[in-house]
Amino acid sequence: NKKENGFEHVPLSGFENKSVNGSAGSLCRAEVRAHNTTCGSQELSVKASVISMSVGIMSNGLALFILLKSYRRVHTKTRASFLLFASSLVITDLLGHLIIGGFVLFVYSSQKEWDVFDPHRILCSMFGACMVFFGLSPLFLGSLMAVERCIGVTRPLFHSTAVAAHHMRRLLGLSWLLPALVAVLPVLLRRPYRVQSSRSWCFFHMERPLDWLDVLLPLVFSGLGLLALLLSIICNTLTSCALLQSRLKRRHLFRTTSYHLEMICQLLAIMMVSCVCWGPLLLCVITLSFRSRQETETHSLLMTVRMATWNQILDPWVYILLRKAVLRKLYMLVHTVWRVRSVELRLWQSSVQRSSGDTSRSRPSTGGFRDAPLSDTAIKSIS
Repeated sequence: NKKENGFEHVPLSGFENKSVNGSAGSLCRAEVRAHNTTCGSQELSVKASVISMSVGIMSNGLALFILLKSYRRVHTKTRASFLLFASSLVITDLLGHLIIGGFVLFVYSSQKEWDVFDPHRILCSMFGACMVFFGLSPLFLGSLMAVERCIGVTRPLFHSTAVAAHHMRRLLGLSWLLPALVAVLPVLLRRPYRVQSSRSWCFFHMERPLDWLDVLLPLVFSGLGLLALLLSIICNTLTSCALLQSRLKRRHLFRTTSYHLEMICQLLAIMMVSCVCWGPLLLCVITLSFRSRQETETHSLLMTVRMATWNQILDPWVYILLRKAVLRKLYMLVHTVWRVRSVELRLWQSSVQRSSGDTSRSRPSTGGFRDAPLSDTAIKSIS
């Protein structure tokens, strides 16, 4: 054994010469003055991961409590099916935070030494499969909720007669089964997930692809994700137009369709969050699948992955904030503010009209002097 700067350096078979990214924790501590930036960035990443994981767990737990409380009070079939999908989406996000966050914390606590704690890449395969599964499942569930609401609003008779509860459960199982198949596909085709250049996560092998399978697998992932987003956009647009049209034609049915408005507000918010968070990653994966990645492109891929993790944090706040009670309070607040502003506007307009009328009455009339005939005495004085 050798001693370097007071720390023992234990040689490992085949791993004496390591890069900076894969250096051991003792090396990072021993050369903290030389690599202060690297160690600081690692600590910052760990803190960000812990904060993101904690906020996500608390947010999803609160949203799940609210949804389960609403599910007990529900008395309509359409409302029950929507809450079933919404609760499944929150549970999926909660499990994603727990499992993926646990993987990330374990990797950082092991100083990213994959060759030491995962020599056969079993943990990396599980990590990559979870990334794919918990990435596609929320997108599929969001699109499934949008399709169910579109049928319930545009074809209510068909929805009440043909769409039963067991159909909803089967669709829910399918929304979990298809992402699971996509997640295990690289392992079945002997194209295992690879440790990425930051050595903090695992994903598809896109750097210098060996054959067409290395290109196809990321494209399947991104294509299915974009298809789910497109389906959500189309169905939510049709549902919004149908609700707006029925609201304009039959105003007396607003109370009976108030829960439809609540659900469509939640669906639109979920759709916008998914597009903002997942859109850059899906497009970036498609772009990088056709060419070898450079260092800047690898950094951009990591940034899009971090953006995608915010989808699991923002989704539960949709159900926390966009509830019927909260929307009613916001409506009353906006209505009160608008009423006060309209009253102030009318008072200001009336005061302006009164002041303009008083000014016109106090102004001397020149027209009467101009039209009055001149007397003989005035004519004589002028001449």
